[in-house]
Amino acid sequence: MNKPTITKIIKTQMETKDIKTLKFYYPGKMSPGQFFMIWIPGVDEIPMSASYINKEDKGITFKKVGAATSALFKMNKGDKIGVRGPYGNGFNIKRGKTLFIGGGTGIATITVAVEFAANKKFSSDVIIGVKNKKELFFENRLKKFINKVYVSTDDGSKGYKGFASDLTKHLLSKNKYTSVLTCGPEIMMKQILSACKDTQFQASIERYMKCSVGLCGQCCLGNGLRVCKEGPVFDGKTLKKIPEFGVYKRDASGRKIKFK
Repeated sequence: MNKPTITKIIKTQMETKDIKTLKFYYPGKMSPGQFFMIWIPGVDEIPMSASYINKEDKGITFKKVGAATSALFKMNKGDKIGVRGPYGNGFNIKRGKTLFIGGGTGIATITVAVEFAANKKFSSDVIIGVKNKKELFFENRLKKFINKVYVSTDDGSKGYKGFASDLTKHLLSKNKYTSVLTCGPEIMMKQILSACKDTQFQASIERYMKCSVGLCGQCCLGNGLRVCKEGPVFDGKTLKKIPEFGVYKRDASGRKIKFK
């Protein structure tokens, strides 16, 4: 597991002008919310949650933001990547009515969780939030599995005008949910956690990773919790005890980077 498996990209799909999906042959089981370490030959190795989970193949959906994702973005069908994993703990999806919230590229992680719930015939609603309608993706895919897909855009270009966290608060005031599951910007997720009160809460957390197997400590959160091992999905009780949640993360050197 700790050595990359070299595999070929079998399909690519442009979701927006700077968000892309790559599918690759990689048989085996995994849970929604777990992640891979993706090796881009000659560039870097980076963690990515699965956006497609099938028996024989898997998929990742990502935004072009840095050197590694830019190199990955240029890859096409037939190109080779290295894959390690799956790693970490995924979402604990139970029977009952669940509200899923995906913000930005976190929509990719939430979508496979929504599909899992739908296949189990669990009741759920979903919110997908982006800055504007040009950044929206997976809406039609989600509508194949669920009737209630709420869209929020910061600028009001589609759906609810405002943040996904504000729309979440509105739905929580109107409906009774057993649990809330979310992935996206950490400030958004902290605001959602504050609104949940007694509702069970789970969030997928992103941190800088190196080894992904719990040895290097680079991705530690709070009092020694390793995102790669104890996470990346944490429950609300745990996150409420972590002062840095929604405030800052650390870069490769360990320097604090405040969320904006």
